[in-house]
Amino acid sequence: MDALILSCATGGGHHVAAKAIEEELVRRGHNVDMLDPYTLSGKKMDERVGNCYISCAQKAPALFGTIYQLGNLYRRLPVKSPVYWANGMMADHMAEYLEEHPCDIILTTHLFPGEILTHLKRRGMALPKTIFVATDYTCIPFTEEIDCDYFLVPAGTEQEFYARGIPEQKVIPLGIPVRQGFREETGRERAVERLGLPGERRYILLAGGSIGAGKMVQAVRILRRYLAEHPDTTLIVICGTNRRLYEELEKLYREERQILLLKKTECMAEYMKACDCYLSKPGGISSTEAAVANVPLIHISPIPGCETKNEEFFSRRGMSLYVADLEKGLLPAIEQLKDVATVRRMKAAQREFIASDAAEKTADFMEKNAKPALIYTFFLDTAHERTIR
Repeated sequence: MDALILSCATGGGHHVAAKAIEEELVRRGHNVDMLDPYTLSGKKMDERVGNCYISCAQKAPALFGTIYQLGNLYRRLPVKSPVYWANGMMADHMAEYLEEHPCDIILTTHLFPGEILTHLKRRGMALPKTIFVATDYTCIPFTEEIDCDYFLVPAGTEQEFYARGIPEQKVIPLGIPVRQGFREETGRERAVERLGLPGERRYILLAGGSIGAGKMVQAVRILRRYLAEHPDTTLIVICGTNRRLYEELEKLYREERQILLLKKTECMAEYMKACDCYLSKPGGISSTEAAVANVPLIHISPIPGCETKNEEFFSRRGMSLYVADLEKGLLPAIEQLKDVATVRRMKAAQREFIASDAAEKTADFMEKNAKPALIYTFFLDTAHERTIR
């Protein structure tokens, strides 16, 4: 099978889900191409799109929330969104790519490529089966504009997709895919050993997703008080791609022996499994990774919009604790997760509600629905196809 997986660089979660699917397909011997469609236009358009999102999420989360709410209001109108028309400008580039790189199936983990594929369908271009994979625990604005053959969503969110007009037969509750490392049965001691950390200490892990967003500086300041009272505990802070955050925290805490600052890491699964408590904004992917790794989870600082929905999905099912006010609630939440029964219930809920094998199920689904590759010839509003095998 020749598979094409599309994503965009608006945060790391979409790419991570795409990589998880790629990893499983390659393990099975399939050929996989991963692509950000915006790279096809040149002029570093992919970086511009990604940086616009990241900058807004890092520096102005309230503005991001406002834009998200405007999207929810706009989707009530009987017209296509500006997002749909903007992505239409990429349709010709995508068509040319598909002519040169025929495939058996197309999967996207992001709304934007889904909109591009929809433009191609509307203009008459024949495509193999197309699959949209949701990476949040909600139906984000304009998902209903996508004309994909299937929508793979987290179990428990199906009704929201139905309510937006997506046919029930297209909505398949397979879960959000995560990479193999989070699914492996690795005990805490083994994870600590792999990371080269002292085995006799307790560890609190703090992260703000791949982009280092959220109230990270405030959280570290509050947690420093906890560390002063618990000399056996180390705080590990992962700043992701947020260079300014890392530099600010390094300036403040470089001499603190109980605080370990990291930039990006390829060992996130090990750090999660090594920690006694994981604090993170409620990104769809990071939350799923934590649940699959089965670690005690505290959600903080959601970016308004889909992350608010993610937090609600997790906390209402007992899979996480949510701290709305860091100053008042963060340290009590950490103390709460010292209770063995509380942690046992949280881990049981994570195992009950989150599919750890979503990547495998997604690969199974793709194998079942793949069709022989086609070469596509595309001229304006018409399309011609011929089978190559």
